[in-house]
Amino acid sequence: MPEIDGRPHAIVVMGVSGSGKTSIAESLAATLGVGFVEGDRLHPASNVEKMSKGIPLTDDDRMPWLDLIGETMKEALDRGSGVVVSCSALKQIYRDRLRKAVNGNLFFVYLHGSKELLTTRMGERKGHFMPVSLLESQLATLEVPTGEPGVVTVDIDDTIEGIAEAALRDLKSLGVA
Repeated sequence: MPEIDGRPHAIVVMGVSGSGKTSIAESLAATLGVGFVEGDRLHPASNVEKMSKGIPLTDDDRMPWLDLIGETMKEALDRGSGVVVSCSALKQIYRDRLRKAVNGNLFFVYLHGSKELLTTRMGERKGHFMPVSLLESQLATLEVPTGEPGVVTVDIDDTIEGIAEAALRDLKSLGVA
């Protein structure tokens, strides 16, 4: 369980579409023995419909979704359980909103990769609602979390296992796990 000072913590695996958030979050949750929440499954149908049509989400679209993710993490922590969530968390105001929801008991794993690698990965996905055409808007929206507390950055130019191992190693350097 991800703990510091005996308190469970939440971990958000973040990044733009195609960075591997779900795969890495699932791997970390399994390794840490905690629950996993797929953030995309918490989007309201209206958000999924917009993205499916290639329409970027606005802050107004994202805030209720972020609040639901925050509530989900808080519920896990209130039960005494750690949790790993996949969530793009593209802007600092989104990450700060999530931090506030769980009273700061939150760490982020930022998955970083080149536009070329992300485009390739998105093009290879089958059955995902997010079209490759929205990558550009996500990259434009992304505020890289450099210098924010409780954030580790992991390069995605590796296998899922290698990325997850690097994330876990870096989280341990922060005292998590």
